[in-house]
Amino acid sequence: MNVLAIDTTNHILGVALLSNNKVLGEIVTDSKRGQTERLMPAIEFIMNEASMVPEQLDRIVVAEGPGSYTGVRIGITTAKTLAWSLNIPVVAVSSLELLAYNGKNFPEFISPFFDARRGTVFTGLYKWIDNTIVQVSDHTNVLMEDWLNMLKERNDQVLFISPHIDLHREKIIDRLGASSVVLDDVFNYPRPSHLAKIGIERESVDQFSLTPNYLRLAEAEVNWLKEQKENK
Repeated sequence: MNVLAIDTTNHILGVALLSNNKVLGEIVTDSKRGQTERLMPAIEFIMNEASMVPEQLDRIVVAEGPGSYTGVRIGITTAKTLAWSLNIPVVAVSSLELLAYNGKNFPEFISPFFDARRGTVFTGLYKWIDNTIVQVSDHTNVLMEDWLNMLKERNDQVLFISPHIDLHREKIIDRLGASSVVLDDVFNYPRPSHLAKIGIERESVDQFSLTPNYLRLAEAEVNWLKEQKENK
């Protein structure tokens, strides 16, 4: 099975190509350039390097969010377009689950998160059980301070994984102390090869009903709804 994986949910672009569980190529870039500019050239490069044409693909796997609203839309739209034009299945995977995959050998709980501005994060809890990543709490958009207070009450050891770890590292350590584990920066980036691996084992979804998982409304939508309510 030839699988193309796409992750544009945050500023980090990830593209990977797997064939029969073997990684043929993987690109991970952290750049200020927009995802629109980088995604298709990255896909073209990795396909050319593997001497593969799109018609040889059997499946598209895409990170569905949460994350950057624009980034999530770009990845989902590209994945749906490719799947439709090639008439192949598309699989959607949570970007938080993808991050949690980096903690594969950690025996306790894992809290992947993305900064969501204004002191909030997108996060949830995972744990590896019998070599399978298991989601043990709902994904949430929450104040980081409230999330840490909740974890402190649980009194469990927690591994934090995030490309935005530096924004919250001090707060995590101060609040949870020895109950917190923070990885080196290199382990805080989502890997598109992991995304492909997860997607191989998942059921495909209807490409026409696949939508981004924003986890919260965009600020513009919130303001619009507020205005509508006030005008009634």
